[in-house]
Amino acid sequence: MNTATDTTHCDDLAKALEAFRDHAPLIERWGTELARRLGSGARLLVAGNGGSAAQAQHLTAELVGRYREDRPPFSALALHADTSSTTAIANDYGVQELFARQTAAHGRPGDVLLLLSTSGASANLLSAAERAHRLGMTVWALTGRSPNPLQLGADDALCVDAPVAATVQELHLVAVHMLCESFDRAVESGAAADAGADGTPAADGTPAADGKPGVVGRLVGRARTVGRTPPGGPVAPRKGQA
Repeated sequence: MNTATDTTHCDDLAKALEAFRDHAPLIERWGTELARRLGSGARLLVAGNGGSAAQAQHLTAELVGRYREDRPPFSALALHADTSSTTAIANDYGVQELFARQTAAHGRPGDVLLLLSTSGASANLLSAAERAHRLGMTVWALTGRSPNPLQLGADDALCVDAPVAATVQELHLVAVHMLCESFDRAVESGAAADAGADGTPAADGTPAADGKPGVVGRLVGRARTVGRTPPGGPVAPRKGQA
């Protein structure tokens, strides 16, 4: 009886991860830029099919909720998550319009559309990228091996060099977590570095040179007071008390 353990999957992942390290500067740049845009009121739209849809929703959950440390919520939407909209669009307009129509509904100039695809050839993602460009949005892509149509149709792309879709998706998750780390660093330190230069306050909510709190400062200040009892306000009863 052969009891040998097949580690091919792990070996493939380890090999692809070594090459993936070269993408760290790109992910850092994306996180910093995303923090700047979302902190100024822009929105992130994310889309993918199948396993990539799960990765897309993972990212939006981290931005609307939190990654590690507490911070303000930011606007991020996974376009596949609204089942009523997706099924209605697929039924009335066809699957190719699934994400393009939602991009047209929610996207604005200056917003970012992030598309995830192991093949880089999904027609509904390519249509969404085209629609986003017509709206003045920026399109980023997480794909498999290059070259691929989605990479060529995006403003910027991270292409994972791996032969198996499962390995590509696993490294897309690594990219999502690294993006969140870069985003959080930029929110915390980037706002402070820019304080007084363009009206943006420090991360602790300190007003900038003009004395007015900016977007990021207001959000951070609000997040740090959520759930606290205001001075002179009523004190909530302890558990078991009326």
